[in-house]
Amino acid sequence: MKIIKASGPTFERAMAKLDDRLNGGSSAIGDTVSAIIAEVRRRGDAALVAFSKRFDGSNVTPTSLRVLEKEMGNATRVANPAVVKALNAAAKRIKSFHQKQVEKSWSVNEKGCVTGQVITPLESVGVYVPGGKACYPSSVLMNVIPARIAGVKRVVMVTPAPRGYLNPHVLVAAGIAGVDEVWKIGGAQAVAALAYGTKSIKPVDKIVGPGNAYVAEAKRQVFGKVDIDMIAGPSEILALADDTANPVLVAADLLSQAEHDENAYPILVTTSEKLAKTVDNELKKQAARLDRSAIIAKCLASNCYAFVAKNLNEAFEISNRIAPEHFELLIKDAEKHAGKVKNAGAIFVGPWTPEALGDYMAGPNHVLPTGGAARFQSPLGVYDFVKRTSLLNFTRKGFEALARDVVALAEEEGLGAHANAVRLRMESK
Repeated sequence: MKIIKASGPTFERAMAKLDDRLNGGSSAIGDTVSAIIAEVRRRGDAALVAFSKRFDGSNVTPTSLRVLEKEMGNATRVANPAVVKALNAAAKRIKSFHQKQVEKSWSVNEKGCVTGQVITPLESVGVYVPGGKACYPSSVLMNVIPARIAGVKRVVMVTPAPRGYLNPHVLVAAGIAGVDEVWKIGGAQAVAALAYGTKSIKPVDKIVGPGNAYVAEAKRQVFGKVDIDMIAGPSEILALADDTANPVLVAADLLSQAEHDENAYPILVTTSEKLAKTVDNELKKQAARLDRSAIIAKCLASNCYAFVAKNLNEAFEISNRIAPEHFELLIKDAEKHAGKVKNAGAIFVGPWTPEALGDYMAGPNHVLPTGGAARFQSPLGVYDFVKRTSLLNFTRKGFEALARDVVALAEEEGLGAHANAVRLRMESK
């Protein structure tokens, strides 16, 4: 952990790195992804099979790309009952939370001028589920359940099958959430298949779900052909803590994100330099006991920071500038200060609300903006799976009440055809 005083000479340099943390992609990745997408568009299923063998060591064929009902059933039989129970409990809470996000169509009639908004579910959505360093059945629930609540008719899941293996709990989660199709493909090639379609896979309208740098770049490149949720960067957690915080728990929470990826960002912002030093020692002690210690060690060496602020106001300024994915508030009277958090994907208030709770069981979505995008983006929700369409319906009386103003504005902007379309109606009987 790099301990840096906000008043020190290296503070702005460190903050500049954090400000630019989502722009770490290389042109080589972009070129590779472009080639993969082009190959999938040209060769379809054959390209998917070739890339699966090349990148995942998978022996899939064009006829075995799709997961069969039999395979779904086998997954249920071999799954850990405790995990299945937890997935069902999580699904219940996720559904309960997201049902409150449902929007309804509306309209108003003002003297013959009907205006409104029509809410329409997307027809089809593709969900990317990672299958590399770790499998995430919880992400299946978080991505699929809001789509189902929104009314999406067709939900397609893609997930890589390294050496032919599919995590049974990922398949169980797909069944619980209500996925219609599961395909044994991953990487940029899976994103390309969802966007452009192949002989076997029909294209979708939107692609959601996290992945590695190649998946993120593929989503960036197909955006416009389809919608996407966001460009997901490495995981992030920021703990704002004062001298009342338990350093053991602060370190544990920072490590919960460090274990995701060596490029993750575990960050402490504190008013106590003593706490920062104690947390640093705790990070080393706890990391040595964890299974993913090699990944954690790389993360702590490159991307772990403790910023020491002169007071709480400065601590909030620093934290809001970073705009983290996960924001833990571990200070005295945390509830009273929660309103000072302006930029965060999710806010975890107090010592009994660890980030891990939100990842699995709390109910709010764990698909959150990263890389500082929490300044302008929101968590994934039901609203991401619907379209809002404006509705206009005027009577003649309503039209005539606005017509002269329309003509005046159209002529001012030099758009004579606009003015003429209105003027002809004004003159008609």
